[in-house]
Parts: sequence; C-alpha cells; structure tokens
Amino acid sequence: MKEYIAAFLALASIFAITACNESKEPSVVAAAPALERPTAAPGFEKRDEILASGPIVVENQVEVAALREGVIATVLVEPGTTVRKGQLLAKLDDRQISADADAAAAKVRALEANLENWRAETKVLMADRTRAEKLYDAQVISKEELEHTVYKEVADEYEIKRESESLNNAKSTLTSLELEKEKTSIVAPFDGTVARRYVRVGQKVAVGDRLFWVTSLGPLQVRFTVPERLFGKIHQGELLAVSTADVPSDAKYAAKIVQISPVVDPSSGTLEILALITDPDTALRPGMLVNISLNQQ
Repeated sequence: MKEYIAAFLALASIFAITACNESKEPSVVAAAPALERPTAAPGFEKRDEILASGPIVVENQVEVAALREGVIATVLVEPGTTVRKGQLLAKLDDRQISADADAAAAKVRALEANLENWRAETKVLMADRTRAEKLYDAQVISKEELEHTVYKEVADEYEIKRESESLNNAKSTLTSLELEKEKTSIVAPFDGTVARRYVRVGQKVAVGDRLFWVTSLGPLQVRFTVPERLFGKIHQGELLAVSTADVPSDAKYAAKIVQISPVVDPSSGTLEILALITDPDTALRPGMLVNISLNQQ
C-alpha cells in the first residue's frame, strides 16, 4: 500500500513542475543603448562658424604722460590731429629751468677759462724749473731754491687736475639741467593721430599725469582668446575672417595668425591669439570689437 502512495505522490510532483514551467513566459533581456560620442563644441571645428570675439588693437598706442612737474604753457594739437614722431604737442613753462641751465653753462665756461689759466701758469713754472735745474748744475743756486721751484710746478699740476674734475662736474650738472629742460617739451613718441587731450593751458601737472593719448591707425591687429582644448589645433599663419556689426554690409576682412601664446592662462583656462588684418583698406578702426571665424577651406 505504501508503495502505491509513494508512486502517486511522485507522479503528482512531475505534473505540478511541468505545469509551472509551461505557465512561465520566456524573459527578454534588452540590449544596453550604444554610448554616443561627445560632440565637439560648436564654432571651433566648423570653419564657417564664429570662433571668438576680441578688440582691434595696434602696436603703437600710448598715453603720453608728464615727465616733470610744471604748468602747461602751450597746447599745439587737438584730437584728430595727425602727428609725426618728435612733433611738439604741448609745452610746459620752462623759465626757471632755462635760467638754471644758463647759470650752469656760464659756470662751465668760467671753469674752462680757469683751467686754461692754470695750464698756462704751469707751462711758466715748467720753464722756471728747467732754468733752475741748469743753474743748480752750474752751482749758481742752492738745492733748496731748486726744490722750491720743483714743488711749485708740481702743485700747479695738481691744481690742473682739481680744476679738470670741477669742470667735469659742472658739465654733468649742465647736461642734467638740459635733460630736465627737454622734459618741458611734450612730443609725439611715434607717427600717429592724437586720439584724446587731457590737459588745458594753465593747468598744473605732476609727474606721471596723462596729457595726450596718441595712437597709430595701423597695422591693425585683433587679439582674442580660445579654450585651452584648442591648443595645438590652431597654428601660426592660419587665415581668419574678421567681421563686425559696426561696419555696414556683411563685409569680412582677411587676417592671419601671427602669434600664439605658448602658455595657457590658469585663471581663465584660455589661450591668447594675435592676428594681423591683411586687408590694406578697411573701415575697421582700433578699439572696435569684432567677430573672428576661420576662413572657408
């Protein structure tokens, strides 16, 4: 009887397992989506998109400052005036420094005359010494008289040296005063245009005060920065296109990269680039903000 019961339970277990397996649906494992490649930042890989923006600059652009304290006596130029290198822009009151320089020049002339006098007197004493030596050899005068003549001639030679040093000192003083006098003349440091005037006649200025802003109008350059990831992807001599909304129409001007910074600015993570605008006649001017894009290849 026990054998029949065990057999019945075994058959029931088999049917139960079979029914359970048939009720389960086959599982489907979804494939993981493929990883997409990161796209490059727009505007850097495509040659027809704007790369960056930056100002137009020129090499020669400087604010002319006062080199000495004084009062403006004359202003000779106004903004927009074209100037040449060394041209007088303004003049400080130089009456005091001129008087000091004239006095120093007079002292130099006096010392020169005094030096010539000592040299002439020394020649006389040299002749006296020669005559005294001959008289001593002839036993006409004593040794003491000969030594007196010799010492006097030697003393005059030292006077010549002292007077020569005094003359050199006076000449140096005169040169210094003449240089100070030159500082009262405010001149253009290079060929260019007066962009701004900061002073007026009668105004007192101190050393370092701004007087004029002088700038050249060319050659035009544009300075801009790009992200550090482009290091090695932009090369010197590569052509760029420059455009600005300030110029009517959609004009673009050719430029060529002339300088690439060898280091990255750690504070901004950018690389500085300087390009030379090669178009000879453009409506661009220093200070304009322009857009820069790589030329079509």
